Amino acid sequence: MDNITVNERKVKDIEVDGKTYERYAIKTHVITEKDNIVDVSKQYASEHIQPGDIFFITEKAVGCTQGRAIPMKDIHPRPLAKILCKFVLKTPYGIGLGIPETMEMALRECGTFRILFAAVVSAFGKLLGKRGWFYMIAGEKARSIDGPCDCTLPPYNECVSLSPLNPDEVCKEVSQALGCPVLVTDINDLGGVIMGAWPESIDRDLMARVLKDNPLGQSHEQTPMGLIREVK
Repeated sequence: MDNITVNERKVKDIEVDGKTYERYAIKTHVITEKDNIVDVSKQYASEHIQPGDIFFITEKAVGCTQGRAIPMKDIHPRPLAKILCKFVLKTPYGIGLGIPETMEMALRECGTFRILFAAVVSAFGKLLGKRGWFYMIAGEKARSIDGPCDCTLPPYNECVSLSPLNPDEVCKEVSQALGCPVLVTDINDLGGVIMGAWPESIDRDLMARVLKDNPLGQSHEQTPMGLIREVK
């Protein structure tokens, strides 16, 4: 299966802490809630895995298989969501909580009090010239929520994507099926985090730095999974 690649405008190799790592993207069909993430991983990745490889998959792909892509038409934002979203910093790399529908889902996922407290802390931080305080309080569930943009693949161009449930357990199940370490990642062109990992001993900070330039891309690449391979 010729579905392993290095995406356009991305580089294969990166050097971190004196070691070189190759990153490969793996093309799949458009993953939906009808798919099982373990089966999809085996279908597209198993033949490419070499000893020492680390398999990684995006949090959106995992979330989609769990029914965590919510149609915009099914979300009815409350007035508070419409107000709060106006204060969210807009970036070219994703909507985030910048529309009423995504902010409404943040209120549901994280709780109204926590989001309000995060908003107050964020406002105070901005007065001090500091950014990022909102998500420090709101947490990764809020950070990983995203809405559709021009580059979003159908049917997710009409959905709000939520963070996956139990990402560490997902990694464990996929790892047992593939026979290699597994990561669930939340990476975009501004950086990101490792949301899940198996085995537990994986250095998540190191892996986030290895993937910091987002080798999978976030447009029409249709590569929601990939491999990390240390160059010996």
